[in-house]
Amino acid sequence: MGVTRREMCLMIPGVVVPGLVAGVTAGVMAAMGAEEAEAEEGGVLPTGMFPFEKMTARAMNTAEIRNVLKGKLATGESVEVHETTLPPGGAPHAPHHHVHSEMWLIREGTVELTVEGKVYHLGAGSVGFVRSNEEHGTKNAGTTPATYFVVAMGPRAGGA
Repeated sequence: MGVTRREMCLMIPGVVVPGLVAGVTAGVMAAMGAEEAEAEEGGVLPTGMFPFEKMTARAMNTAEIRNVLKGKLATGESVEVHETTLPPGGAPHAPHHHVHSEMWLIREGTVELTVEGKVYHLGAGSVGFVRSNEEHGTKNAGTTPATYFVVAMGPRAGGA
C-alpha cells in the first residue's frame, strides 16, 4: 500500500510535534557549549528551541552537517534530527540500511533519494520517507547546494 504526499505530510505532526511538545534537546547544544545536550533525568529529551546560528556545522565527506537533537521522547521512541547541506554531486555516505526509519524534509536544492534501487528526485518542500531496513542513499542531483533535514525515528536512531 502506497502513501501519498498528502498522507505523509499529515503524519509529520504525529511524528515530530509530540517530540517537540513532550520534550526535545540538542540544537541548544551549541548554546549549552556541548556537542549534544544531555537528556533530562529519566532519559527524556527536555523541551528546547534550536536557532540556526547556534548549531555548529561539522564536515563529513562532502556534507556539512548540523546536529539538532538526539534522544528519547516521553513516549519511549528514539529520535535524532540533523540538517545536511551537500554541494552539487555530493553524497554524505554510501547507500546503507539500518533498523530505524528516516524522513527527509527538503529545504532547498534537488536531492536524489535512492530506495531499494529506485531513484527519486525531490525538490524544495518535498518529503521522503524510508522505513526500517530498506537500503537507501542520498546525493545532491542539482547544480546548486542542497539542504535537507533528516528525522530518524525508532531503535538506535542516530546511533542511539
